[in-house]
Amino acid sequence: MDGLVLLAEFLGTLFLTLTVFASGGLWWAIGAALALVVLLIGSLSGAHVNPAISAAVYFKGGLSVQELLYYVISQVAGGVSALYIYRVFA
Repeated sequence: MDGLVLLAEFLGTLFLTLTVFASGGLWWAIGAALALVVLLIGSLSGAHVNPAISAAVYFKGGLSVQELLYYVISQVAGGVSALYIYRVFA
């Protein structure tokens, strides 16, 4: 597993989650952020940015157990980091 893939998942999840917090749930802002994340990291990591999507890809046979764990850890770390950034600066 390439570290760049995990970094992309971390940053994509961080950006999307921070957008959700900062926008107050505005659907168009969240949709635009998700579209941007998919465009930027989709070809690199698949732009799962959600553990549920990674689990679905695993059950479909697209990820090994080890890759799934790495993806989920990166995504959870991105989400927790987004919460921390939001709480510090908001």
